[in-house]
Amino acid sequence: MALAVCSALLLTLVALEWRPLIDLDDDIAGTTHRWAVEEPGITHAMRILTDWVWDTWTMRLLCAAVVLWLWFRRGDRWTAVWLGAACLLGSLLQQLLKAAVDRARPVWPDPVDSAHFAAFPSGHAMTATFVCGLLVWLVHHYGAADGVRRAALAAAVVSVAGVGVTRVWLGVHWATDVLGGWLLGALVVAVAALVHRRRRPGTAASTR
Repeated sequence: MALAVCSALLLTLVALEWRPLIDLDDDIAGTTHRWAVEEPGITHAMRILTDWVWDTWTMRLLCAAVVLWLWFRRGDRWTAVWLGAACLLGSLLQQLLKAAVDRARPVWPDPVDSAHFAAFPSGHAMTATFVCGLLVWLVHHYGAADGVRRAALAAAVVSVAGVGVTRVWLGVHWATDVLGGWLLGALVVAVAALVHRRRRPGTAASTR
C-alpha cells in the first residue's frame, strides 16, 4: 500500500507539472548535465553501463534465462510462468504509463546521449528494479546460502541505483522519472511476491 500511494502521488505531481517538483528536476538536470559535458571519460563509461550492462533488453534476457532455468533445471514450471508474466506485465505497465503521462525528456543544446519516447517513468530504472527485485526474492524463496543472498542483494542494489544515476547523468531523464521507475518497479515486485505466496499450488508445502 505504501508503494502504491507513493507511486500514485508522484505520478499525479508529475502529470500536473507541480512547479516545486519541476524546479527540482531542472536544478538536478542542469548540474548533472554540466558534469557530463565536463567529464567525457565518465560519460563514456555511463553510456556503456546504460546501453549494455543495465539496458532494458539485458535485464529482459536475464529474466528469460532464469525462466528457462526454472522450467527445465528446477522443474518449477509454475514459478517460471509467474516470473515471465510478472516481467511482461511490468514492461507493459511501464509503456502504458509512458504513453499516458507523455512527459517530455530533457532537451540540451549539447546533448551527450539521446533517447526516444516519453520520459516518465524511466524504463531502465523500472525494468532493473523489478527484474533484480524478483530475482533477489527468488534467491530467498529457494533458501540460498547467506553468502549468495548477500551477493545477490548487493548486485541488485548496485544495478538499480547505478542505472538510475546513468539516466540522469546522460541527460535523457529527469530525476523524478528515475524515482518513479524505482517506486513502480518495487510495486511490481511486491504485488508479484504476494501473488506467488497466495496462488502457488502447494503453498503450504516446503519449497526447499
